[in-house]
Amino acid sequence: MNAVHQTEQTLVVVLIQLILIIIAARLAGSAAVAVRQPRAVGEIIAGLLLGPSFFGYFLPDLSGSIFTAASAEPVMILSQIGLILLMFQIGSDFEFDHLAHGRNKRAVIAVTAASVTAPLLFGFILGYFTAPILGSNVDALAYSLFIAAALAITAVPILGRILREFTLTRTETGVIAISAAAANDVIGWFLLAGISAYASATFSPQQLGLRIAGLGLLILTLWLVGRPLVAWLLRAFPVTDNKVPPPLMAAVLALVFTAGVCTQKLGIFTIFGGFLLGILFQKHHAFVQAWREQVGQFVLVFFLPIFFTYTGLRTNILGLDSMSDWAWCGIILAAAVTSKVIPVYLAARASGLAPRDAKILGVLMNTRALMELIVLNIGLYLGVIPRQVFTMLVIMAVGTTIMTGPLLQRVLTRAGFRVTSLAEA
Repeated sequence: MNAVHQTEQTLVVVLIQLILIIIAARLAGSAAVAVRQPRAVGEIIAGLLLGPSFFGYFLPDLSGSIFTAASAEPVMILSQIGLILLMFQIGSDFEFDHLAHGRNKRAVIAVTAASVTAPLLFGFILGYFTAPILGSNVDALAYSLFIAAALAITAVPILGRILREFTLTRTETGVIAISAAAANDVIGWFLLAGISAYASATFSPQQLGLRIAGLGLLILTLWLVGRPLVAWLLRAFPVTDNKVPPPLMAAVLALVFTAGVCTQKLGIFTIFGGFLLGILFQKHHAFVQAWREQVGQFVLVFFLPIFFTYTGLRTNILGLDSMSDWAWCGIILAAAVTSKVIPVYLAARASGLAPRDAKILGVLMNTRALMELIVLNIGLYLGVIPRQVFTMLVIMAVGTTIMTGPLLQRVLTRAGFRVTSLAEA
């Protein structure tokens, strides 16, 4: 009876948290839309405000009674389930067909290469020099690799939303941007999988080699077995009236979670399984559209704010309490912006694009947001990013995303574009 009562008490606390998270995220998201920012920016800020940076600082007793230690694990599990489903959706949403257009291919390749290699190099150098100062208690190589990965990421979901809001989805520049971002993230996720395998393998070359080989075998199996299986499922249970039939939905959910179990057993996080499986569905547009409307909206409204709040509870901006902390935070932000915008601009110009289009691409590829937060939480969980550095990188992720809209509007206005009003998302 005591165990049942304890479970009920924990459930009540979790439900109160969920009520607060959902309402706060919705209100903050609407406020973000009102000031021409993507809804996710407001949701991220809501997560930060619910953590020790605001709510926990001004009302510590109330915060402690709501966000209790007993409820931390259930909320964390909910956030991870949401991330698995979100990564499946992101994988299935990638429009790789854009890469086939001849006039865009050279620009996409050049922008992708610049948006990955330059931030990786900048990030690794930054990590190498800051490791003795900011990461003295962690493995220097793993720390440097995670800083590099953090700077290299571009947030495809937020970028896609920004392109829609500024009516750039059907322009050549928009196509190049989303294609390069998609390729950037594919490369970034595989790099992050390798880095995670290295960081979680107790730094053993043998273990690392086995895990990377296991990941390669999993990818090969998904390609040779998973694709035909997905095609058969969609033939056996076709999407009708833009609805996923229940048997197909059950089968897909089982496959998503199975893929997550497989990547976890390889020492790589479960979310990678969802992402890899999602890629197998990206050519089946009717399914992707129906899934987005039936399941995707629930993931965005319910699960995603939980993840943002989970991140916010681990982020204490007030913990940066010295000028040197904020100076390092500024350096990280400057390195992140510089290593994306300038190399992408130069690569776009070298590909023959006009200065205006090259500027637009540089601004767009600097968007990080959600994808960055996923990377940072992995780094913090593995213990290769100290909590202070985690906070600095969260600020960088939010900052680079917030600046995208105003900078893009300025570039478009100067180029003579009529900037439309922000669409509700």
